[in-house]
Amino acid sequence: MTTGMRRRMGVEERRQQLIGVALELFSNRSPDDVSIDEIASAAGISRPLVYHYFPGKLSLYEAALKRAADELAERFVEPHEGPLGARLLRVTGRFLGFVDEHGPGFSALMRGGPAVGSSTTNALIDSVRQAAYDQILAHLGVTAPPARLELVVRSWISLAESTALIWLDGRRIPRADLELQLVHDFAALAAVSAAYDEEMALLLGGILADEPADGPFADLLGRLAALAPRAVLP
Repeated sequence: MTTGMRRRMGVEERRQQLIGVALELFSNRSPDDVSIDEIASAAGISRPLVYHYFPGKLSLYEAALKRAADELAERFVEPHEGPLGARLLRVTGRFLGFVDEHGPGFSALMRGGPAVGSSTTNALIDSVRQAAYDQILAHLGVTAPPARLELVVRSWISLAESTALIWLDGRRIPRADLELQLVHDFAALAAVSAAYDEEMALLLGGILADEPADGPFADLLGRLAALAPRAVLP
């Protein structure tokens, strides 16, 4: 028989609920602007009870960022099937989808928010970047990347991060256009590196050989070819 009383949550279940509530609030407003009282109210519990599960706002903030970082890292996971350009386009779509859904939380994660300088926060940021780096190398089939390839991949991850943060300020470029542009950015970085290094040239040649005529890398080549006549005009 139902009594109408709310079920009492276990310790871990309550912690996970509070993390979820905090992450939802942080996704819509800067963590600096969200109070413990708001988190308690949204969770349907008292302020002292929040402190029973988390010693302070910083510990709850870091737990919420940990969940966000784990989810963001998962967005870089992609089956190793099909042309690389299409795979990267799906990854950037999921990445910018996360950014779009969790704007203030993403900014807090990458910029540090109230936990700036925290070793925990810095470790979370590094874990997301490393997860993206490892995934891209896996897609390239490289286990021991040469120096120039490492520079290309890490530079692209940094570019994607900074591009997303800038895009959040007004979202003035359609998201789909930006997703494609980020894939083009990867190809452009690789192409510049290939112009200086034979090993990179061979790697890029293999990538382009597998690219279909309607793929994002082929699209970039077409756009550049259209610009070339204009570039040589007197």
